[in-house]
Amino acid sequence: MLVDNLEKINQEIRLACQKAARSDNDVTMIAVTKSVGNDSAKELAELGIKNMAENRVDKLLEKKEALKNFSSIKWHLIGNLQRRKVKSIINEIDYFHALDSLKLAEEIQKRSEKQISCFVEVNVTGEASKHGFRSEEVFDFINQLAEFDRIKVVGLMTMAPLDASEQVLHEVFSQLKKLQLAINNQHLSYAPCTELSMGMSNDFPIAIEEGATFVRIGTAIFRGA
Repeated sequence: MLVDNLEKINQEIRLACQKAARSDNDVTMIAVTKSVGNDSAKELAELGIKNMAENRVDKLLEKKEALKNFSSIKWHLIGNLQRRKVKSIINEIDYFHALDSLKLAEEIQKRSEKQISCFVEVNVTGEASKHGFRSEEVFDFINQLAEFDRIKVVGLMTMAPLDASEQVLHEVFSQLKKLQLAINNQHLSYAPCTELSMGMSNDFPIAIEEGATFVRIGTAIFRGA
């Protein structure tokens, strides 16, 4: 079942890339394993999945330990991170997708032993229930990171409203793309901002059409499995 689901997802990625005149090599699928156990995650690794994500610190550490024989896996923390947990996780991950405050950046700078690839979380729609900076706050925040040599802003991340129409999804994702390009055009060594982490199981084809380079997919992988 996992093989079939992965093939269907890869086909949707290819079609979305064709529609946008992009190469499917430009899009990385991250398998979000938060809803499954270690055995299912291990099965994905055996199928060649190289990028895995969790939204909780304890679950990521547990999965990473269970899959320690798969050394090529890149680990992504996609959930919001409490400052008190930074010390236990920051040196165990390759990407952090939810940088949403200066205080969190300061804690990462303090605790990290390497440069961490981070996505700045942007609340494009301004929903009260979501974390992240408003679009107009992002430039100021990134400017404040100039001296943080443990943080590399590789891109921006957002989550679209769950019940959004296709039109709204296109608008949300295209707004983040415009913001990413504007930051990229600043040519900041510590914030190249070449990537876009956006799109989940229900909306990733639209995210890809609008420029996503990382899509975070969980439900669609494990559906029926």
